[in-house]
Amino acid sequence: MNSARNFERLARSISALDRGNVEKKIKTFKGRFKLDFTEEYMRSLTVDRLRHILFAAVATKRRKAN
Repeated sequence: MNSARNFERLARSISALDRGNVEKKIKTFKGRFKLDFTEEYMRSLTVDRLRHILFAAVATKRRKAN
């Protein structure tokens, strides 16, 4: 149950971010893998798609840490 709450909290916090903050977090993401997207590619995506990418990266990082 606690992990479901954490999952939901993460989703809510990312959904509240505007495009600029989502892009910044993607660019500065520190994990076991690098998110290496060009500015042009990120501009071509919707903010919802960028949020999805960020959510997947952070959720994967947290899962691996546990």
